[in-house]
Amino acid sequence: MTDFTSLSNSELANRAAILRDNLRQLTEQAAAQSGAASEERLANRIETQSKELEELLKEQERRERK
Repeated sequence: MTDFTSLSNSELANRAAILRDNLRQLTEQAAAQSGAASEERLANRIETQSKELEELLKEQERRERK
């Protein structure tokens, strides 16, 4: 789990935008590629980036409630 508490609100928003774009690109790559090894590698990258995005969004929500 990554600690995002040291990031500013704008840095959190920027990182979330980057992750969303990465996920979009990875999804497009997964749709275009075939082969078990490629699919597994992309699935792992998508899972990792999805979890990081989820953590970022939770940190944003926590800050909004303050």
